[in-house]
Amino acid sequence: MAVTTREALADTAKALAAAVVALAAAVAVLAAGCAGPGSVPGASRSAAYRSATAEPSAAVSGRTAGGVGVLGRFRTGQRTLRFTEPAHTGPTGDRLGPRRLRTQVMYPLAGGTSRPAAGPLPLIVFGPGFMQCGGPYSRLLRAWASAGYVVAVVNFPRSDCLTAAPTESDLVNQPADMSRVITGMLARSAAPRGLLSGLLSRREIAVAGQSDGGDTVAAVAAATCCTDHRVAAVAVLSGARWPAFPGAFFARPPVPMLFAQGSADTVNLPGCSAALYHADPARARYYLDLFGADHTGPYWGTNRFERVVTRVTVAFFDRYVLGRPAAGPAMRQAGDVPRTAALFGRGGGRPPPGPCAT
Repeated sequence: MAVTTREALADTAKALAAAVVALAAAVAVLAAGCAGPGSVPGASRSAAYRSATAEPSAAVSGRTAGGVGVLGRFRTGQRTLRFTEPAHTGPTGDRLGPRRLRTQVMYPLAGGTSRPAAGPLPLIVFGPGFMQCGGPYSRLLRAWASAGYVVAVVNFPRSDCLTAAPTESDLVNQPADMSRVITGMLARSAAPRGLLSGLLSRREIAVAGQSDGGDTVAAVAAATCCTDHRVAAVAVLSGARWPAFPGAFFARPPVPMLFAQGSADTVNLPGCSAALYHADPARARYYLDLFGADHTGPYWGTNRFERVVTRVTVAFFDRYVLGRPAAGPAMRQAGDVPRTAALFGRGGGRPPPGPCAT
């Protein structure tokens, strides 16, 4: 992803500012250690780290406090935003009018406040399945936000839960919706004021989606018609290659991809996810096999599959969005659960064989 000199300087300035704040906090802790027998040096910070749900100080960024990438570290807030995609020609040549994208945004909160945690923070843009909005996925999405990720859920305008006459024929136009929301979120972050001002990192962006949303983000990663080069990692949750997308898939190695699939899914057959996994030429690719899981159970509600998916996806984003090598072993440990799941990588393993019908 290309980054301008101005953006690089801005990120450097933010990093230096965070370092100054961290140094000031350290000096304050040392000073407290000399304050006499009535003080307990660093007591409040130690207590925060002992709890998985504790908050870093509002004066210290989530990154400085070590909170980003840790499940349950942050409380979360929520806001609904609306973006408009201008009229344009779609990937199949159809002329499309303006598309209004209702977007549910979940974000980590600064400790003890209703304000977003200090940025820059990573962004995950999520695409729900056919005739769905973010509601059924809320536990999974809030878990990502609790780990310090800003999560933007796109309501696809012709196939979401609010559409009077939803149609899957519009799926070919949904990758552009995802890209438009990325652009809109970054623009809000670059603005001098507002809820998202200064909140997002332009270099730390992922997309994820389930079912038709999974088909959508697979195209964002791998289809020549629809690739968004700002994206650093992609999680395809029970998705497939939708045949209506024009052009080739995997014409070149894509960004790291995770394919999660229930072995008892009769809607998106396991062979569909397995076909994507085997076709992906990149070294960094993974297949999460969920033994006996159906199409929606691993992503809706609370169950043993959803807990595995939550831990594996956070570790995957930590590894490939935040660039933390130590998250690789954590991802494998989270994905290899006896009688529940197995995680394969680099084209290895034996995902369930079978056909793919979309």
